[in-house]
Amino acid sequence: MRADEIRNHLRKQPFRPFRLYLSNGVSYDVRHPELIYVSRREVVVALELGEGDVPERSAYCDPMHITNIEPLDGVEHKRPENQPS
Repeated sequence: MRADEIRNHLRKQPFRPFRLYLSNGVSYDVRHPELIYVSRREVVVALELGEGDVPERSAYCDPMHITNIEPLDGVEHKRPENQPS
């Protein structure tokens, strides 16, 4: 997935938590926009917050291996058929 597609999810107002799915079957929840960093070659997701809200662990992913983004509210939002991608 392109980095700008991931960033579009982060910029939606109001922010809605989402789950990133990777090609190896792993998924990561993004519950706050400050807990993810997106660049062209790397996506870093904070996994556990420690003291002072500083991440204890992070996952480093190649955006190319992110296959899907789905809202955490459990509802899959589909684009109407008559709208372009």
